[in-house]
Amino acid sequence: MKHLLAPAVFLSPALAFGQDLLSPLVVTGSRSETSLKDLPYTTTVLDQDFLEQNTRRTLPEALQYTPGVSVQKTANGAGSPFIRGFTGRQNLLLVDGVRINNSTFRSGPVQYWNTIDSQTIDHLELIKSQGSVLYGSDAIGGTLNAFTKSSDFRSEAEGQAYLGGSASYQYRTNGDGSHITRLETETGIGGQFGILLGISSKDFGDIEDSDVGLMRNTGYPEQDIDLRFDWAVTPDSTLTFASYYLNQDDVWRWHRTRFNPGWYEDGHLAAPGRWAANINDQEHSLTFLRYAGENPVADAFIKRWSATLSWQRTDDSEFQNRLGDPAPGTRPIRGSNITTQTTGIDLTLESPVGPGTLVYGFDYYNDSVESSGYQRNLANTNNRESLPIADDSSYDLFGAFAQYVWKPTDKLEVTGGTRYTYAQATLGRFYNATNVAQPSTTQDWDDLTGSFRGLYHLTDAWSLYGGISQAFRAPNLDDLSGNRTSLASTTGLGSVDVSPEQYLTYEIGTRHTTGKTSFNAAIFYTDVNDLIVGVPATLGSTTTVSTNNGNGFIYGAEFEGAWKIDDQWTLSGFAAWQEGRTTTSTFIGGPQIDKPNTRSLPLSGSVALRWTAPGKKVWVEGRVLAAATEDRITAADQAADNQRIPTGGTPGYIVTSLYSGWQATNNLELTCGLENLNGETYRAHGSGQNEPGFNAILGAKVIW
Repeated sequence: MKHLLAPAVFLSPALAFGQDLLSPLVVTGSRSETSLKDLPYTTTVLDQDFLEQNTRRTLPEALQYTPGVSVQKTANGAGSPFIRGFTGRQNLLLVDGVRINNSTFRSGPVQYWNTIDSQTIDHLELIKSQGSVLYGSDAIGGTLNAFTKSSDFRSEAEGQAYLGGSASYQYRTNGDGSHITRLETETGIGGQFGILLGISSKDFGDIEDSDVGLMRNTGYPEQDIDLRFDWAVTPDSTLTFASYYLNQDDVWRWHRTRFNPGWYEDGHLAAPGRWAANINDQEHSLTFLRYAGENPVADAFIKRWSATLSWQRTDDSEFQNRLGDPAPGTRPIRGSNITTQTTGIDLTLESPVGPGTLVYGFDYYNDSVESSGYQRNLANTNNRESLPIADDSSYDLFGAFAQYVWKPTDKLEVTGGTRYTYAQATLGRFYNATNVAQPSTTQDWDDLTGSFRGLYHLTDAWSLYGGISQAFRAPNLDDLSGNRTSLASTTGLGSVDVSPEQYLTYEIGTRHTTGKTSFNAAIFYTDVNDLIVGVPATLGSTTTVSTNNGNGFIYGAEFEGAWKIDDQWTLSGFAAWQEGRTTTSTFIGGPQIDKPNTRSLPLSGSVALRWTAPGKKVWVEGRVLAAATEDRITAADQAADNQRIPTGGTPGYIVTSLYSGWQATNNLELTCGLENLNGETYRAHGSGQNEPGFNAILGAKVIW
């Protein structure tokens, strides 16, 4: 049964009717407020109610019910969504429009998306396969913009002081149990200014399932604080200051360690871990100042504007004790730290030009990177410096863009745009494969990308959209100088000889929207050239070197929709499937091999049925989430990552859950989630751990 999908998933769509399905305003797809139904892209909007009512624990997990997305979790404290086949630094993460991706992002699934506090999010906008015109390097599989909460002072009574807030607590029963608390308060004067202050504290306990049991060291603590100040400079413009800080300690990469006993399911075997420890500490802070507004004059040359100055700091530390590895070497104890400080500036303008609208501007980000690392034996002798990335380095990324939206008729809208990008990497101290110090060097690249899209309204309810978008990814500091451990125990080395990756995506879709129904279907094809991949230095080597040796493609189909049966009942769901292949060398200078992508999305989907009581104080939602067995992987790729990917691929699964909520009073909300009711043992393809077994999630929120 696990190898089949429940027929119900084909009824699909993940858009919940708790949000405005009909025409929410979306900013990310055009850098300007646009109705979702008028965007020529496949777009998903997830609001705060959806995130809270579906008890999403982290930012990556919020995308679990989105078609075309698979949320891979190397560890419980990580999470890297695969969006249309791409993950990590080939997807772009924004917070309030500020670029979070930096030049130290390593390849493959990464933990960085989990360094954004999910409790601060107001809503999410995901634009798939948009390309690089609007947001530059890395916007390949998708661009996710996480919009944070504000005091919403403009909705308060004009000139009146106000004070409000909330306190929430959530307990998750699985394993050792988890406690999540959030306290936020807001104050200000209606129409003039507002302040929001929030504090989150999270203690995630170790999780368990029925096969593996308690997965020791999958839990971790997290502390967060956020502050946002909004001031109405004029009735049509706002000055915003915002600051966010997150700290996570003792986040274990569990699959590599001896606490992972392995997993056997239906003939599929995932190998146990071997190391004594593999621990990460993660800190991230973001501060920005923004002035944005709209000119109320009808024929104003600049209709809208947004200018943002941002600063970020990321500290990423890792400790490895490789004792237990069959070949730990003479220095099994290893540690590293990367500190990245990023300064950014972004200017976006919108002007009416002729029969359409022009959005244009520029953005610039500078990374300043410090790196340290060591290898030693147990006696703390035989020390050697081992830098995870070039120390004392910098990275500059500049882009200038313009996108024009032309509406020749009431039914047809055409969008075309282009971006020029310049990237420069300056490497300080780093070592080659034989640990010989290399001279400082500077590399630079420039690129011109374009996009052409169209939208045609067949009727008031139906529309067709599609187009062609270019994307690229400039080599970052990790591509050029990285020295990291990947997969089970492979050493991945950078190379200063790599050049930008190039992508071209074709997409066509249809969208349907009425007062009671919504539906979206899309197919896409992405051509991949000069993909930077790690190629073994020699045949059979466990050390890989970065090269532009990957060429291939990925295509897929996605369906989503919802039907509001009546005032009480809503049916929603989605289904998706992808196929992709990559051609690369078996080793440097060796023959080419054509193989399936290692983490393709299997046929997967979900269906949800929601009941809302008259008066809307009580709601109940049942959900089924399912995926077919994913066995499109070579034996060699599986063996290299055998702790995450079982022999024969990852087994399919069907998981049932039940969620409910009760507005007990005007000031008290109660929620309950019963996840994995059937106690299914499962993991998302490519993950390093199984998902929790049965889990009761009890929550309470007091509002004042």
